[in-house]
Amino acid sequence: QVQLVESGGGLVQPGGSLRLSCAAAGSIFSIYRMGWYRQAPGKERELVAELTDGGITNYADSAKGRFTISRDKDKNTGYLQMNSLRPEDTAVYTCNAHIIERYSPSSYRNLEVWGQGTLVTVSS
Repeated sequence: QVQLVESGGGLVQPGGSLRLSCAAAGSIFSIYRMGWYRQAPGKERELVAELTDGGITNYADSAKGRFTISRDKDKNTGYLQMNSLRPEDTAVYTCNAHIIERYSPSSYRNLEVWGQGTLVTVSS
């Protein structure tokens, strides 16, 4: 069973920073895409940032210049560094990954896995 476990959310003042982490655990052969999504109260879930295995990044316009997505392949962990946070960044942030799972010595399968979400609150 492959799981994503997020950490790093919390309360921060406007202008502050937070770093979210997303640790993937299980029989992982490779991760070819990781993304961060967020959902604010009363709003649709939106993509914040994504990173492909080839190093290509994509950011929502609201995140460009303030957020940075990265990954430590050795640790199977992704990160979202968020700077210059604004009250409108308040949301539940959820990690998503497209993974190739090695579930037996010679068997692989593609999985899309979601984390449980972590709350980020930006408020003074």
